Amino acid sequence: MIALARKYRPKQFSDLIAQDHVAAALRGAVAQCRVAHGYLFAGPRGVGKTTAARILAMALNCERRKPGDAGEPCGECDACRRIWTGAASLDVVELDAASNRGVDDARDLRERAMYAASTESGSKVYIVDEAHMLTREAWNALLKILEEPPPRVVFVFATTEPQKIANTAAPILSRLQRFDFRRIGPHAIVARLKQVAAAEQLKVEDDALHLIARSANGGMRDALSLLDQVLSFGEGPVTAARVREVLGLIPDELYGEMLRAIVERDPAAIFPLVDRLLEAGADLGEFVNGAGETLRALLLAGVGGQPEGLTEGLMGVVREYAPQLPPADIVRLLTILSDSEERLSRSANQRLLVEVLLLRWAMLDRTVELSEVIDALAKGAVPTGRPPVPPVSSVSSVNPSARSSNQHSKTSAPSGRKSSPRHARRRRCSAASSPKRRPWASTGESSR
Repeated sequence: MIALARKYRPKQFSDLIAQDHVAAALRGAVAQCRVAHGYLFAGPRGVGKTTAARILAMALNCERRKPGDAGEPCGECDACRRIWTGAASLDVVELDAASNRGVDDARDLRERAMYAASTESGSKVYIVDEAHMLTREAWNALLKILEEPPPRVVFVFATTEPQKIANTAAPILSRLQRFDFRRIGPHAIVARLKQVAAAEQLKVEDDALHLIARSANGGMRDALSLLDQVLSFGEGPVTAARVREVLGLIPDELYGEMLRAIVERDPAAIFPLVDRLLEAGADLGEFVNGAGETLRALLLAGVGGQPEGLTEGLMGVVREYAPQLPPADIVRLLTILSDSEERLSRSANQRLLVEVLLLRWAMLDRTVELSEVIDALAKGAVPTGRPPVPPVSSVSSVNPSARSSNQHSKTSAPSGRKSSPRHARRRRCSAASSPKRRPWASTGESSR
């Protein structure tokens, strides 16, 4: 039995999911006979790079394609079927650069490219997968033929790490047309999985499809492979519990317990939670990633958005705790998480780091708006039931005796103060430095 990822592989440019920009450009190039001699397809795994290269090869070698067509292959002729299935073909050659990465392999490819296609209307297409594995010497060997290729020869390089090509062979990039493939969103993956399930007459729950789409990480091939893996686990409808059991995903109720401990500031609940994770054989790194996704959903709900791609159980948890955690606190929790992720990936004791992370979350102080503090201070300045303090003028007019007693105490206070030795020395010095009064100064007589 053929795998789902191969059985439902796209046969036309219009079948490519989330790659409309690539499909439109390649379709127009084929329809207008403006196909370039070299392409670089870059993007994450499982998004259709090699598939797009095969569809391009099918369109260039389709036996039923006419000049006025829209540039799509028929997918039914013998040439299209052989290329789509990956069978041996004289005009389409697929190479794996991981095992053919040396300069000798590049020279062999260059010599083979000098031969013409088997048909007059066809083209020779060389698809090089994992192109970033080619050595610098191999790229240099291909430099001349990529600059001045033979007629009707097309090179397609597919890679998941284009930055390595830029570091190894930067001059190559100016000789190729680059197309960046995008990750496929969860909604598009779920829609495609529903089509596959309907074609295969399978009963699959929506929550199960959402879990598979989240685990696929933006790759359609990964999603179809995961669905195939879940189907092989047993018979009957595909449920969310079955997907969690096969893929080892964390149950939603554990994320609910984590949020309860954070909201109620209950550090004692952290250790039993981590014990349950370890007893179930869960991956702590996967749990931390899921915790980050849960906090992000809470933040999105807190600022007025609508979280997407969540199961019904996790959506209920988000609705319950979103009003109890302000967005400012969630941002602080996510900041702590981002600071701990790197250490968590390199640590030999992940349990300790996860416990410390959850404890920091549970013991984190809550933020308070400055306006709330000012309002509280304004309300608490005059306690209830206590009369206001009268002004100073009224106090002096009502109780003059107290005022006189205060003045008496102020004037008498210096007399009881003990003078320090330093002050005594200052007084002696000032007395010695001041001129002495002479006796005739008081009688107004002048000295002679």
